[in-house]
Amino acid sequence: MAESICFFNQDTLILKPPKKSPLLLRMAVLMFAMVCSVSICSICVKQLNTHTKARFLRVQIADYPEKSIRLTKVPREHYPRPKTFSRAECFDNPVRFFAIVSMQRSGSGWFESLLNSHVNVSSNGEVFSVLDRRKNITSIVQTLDRIYNLDWLSSASKNHCSAAVGFKWMLNQGLMQHHEEIADYFNQRGVSTIFIFRRNLLRRIVSVLANSYDRYAKMLNGTHKSHVHSLEEADALSKYKPVINSTSLVSDLEGMESTISKALEYFGNTRHIIVYYEDLINNRTRLKDVQEFLNLPQMELRSRQVKIHTGQLSDYIKNWDDVKVILNGTAYEHLLHADY
Repeated sequence: MAESICFFNQDTLILKPPKKSPLLLRMAVLMFAMVCSVSICSICVKQLNTHTKARFLRVQIADYPEKSIRLTKVPREHYPRPKTFSRAECFDNPVRFFAIVSMQRSGSGWFESLLNSHVNVSSNGEVFSVLDRRKNITSIVQTLDRIYNLDWLSSASKNHCSAAVGFKWMLNQGLMQHHEEIADYFNQRGVSTIFIFRRNLLRRIVSVLANSYDRYAKMLNGTHKSHVHSLEEADALSKYKPVINSTSLVSDLEGMESTISKALEYFGNTRHIIVYYEDLINNRTRLKDVQEFLNLPQMELRSRQVKIHTGQLSDYIKNWDDVKVILNGTAYEHLLHADY
């Protein structure tokens, strides 16, 4: 134990305080170093996670494998008993449930028309484009129950002998706001998710702006059409060249990537397949993967829809030079050159 030491200097008594234990000092320094190390590691991990999430979708769009399927098991079979009609001889035929998850102007309309050309598929369009059907989770579940009970009647309904029934759900139609409840519903009811997105999000922006313009311009004899069925109509609509806001372009692209990335995260635990519009254009065997995913008999799928913007991307953007300057040297530069 340390002791105080006294010194006598003539008439003055000097008391020297006891020395601190070197062991305690070392332990204090060690504890401080450990706390600092943990804090630094925590900050680094957070930065790494943020960086990884920011790059997640960019990797998905550029390099996602062709067989981007999560097959936990074959699609669950159901035997609906609709209230509005009798399935008659198809009473004991199983039905698979699916939902096409996408964003506007990503090829989902064309893709759904291809699916509906299958004799055993009923896909009922953008059911939740009507606000009242998605005002809360209760109305959403009630609508889903009607669809999967075959009580949702539309022009696509094949009713009696449908082998697969579903619809198209845009990310901005209540899906993201109630993602936890909806993902649980999909898993409980055995609903398979079909994601369809574009790899080239710059082309999506062109399509969104052109479609928005035609809502008011009505370039086809005073009629607005989001999808066309003739080369003449496609040519007429493609003549409009939108001006892209180059100032916000990079942040707009990042916003789209972030939204898609969240959707893949939210519904990644459902049975799902990821399909890209460009892959369907370049490789029609991808449609066989989708039919296999739904456990359907293979058929040649066809659509009457005609693609509107078929040329080089530079032909459809009025301020192309400004867009090039903004994207050159960024992570999105490849969108300037990526084409079908």
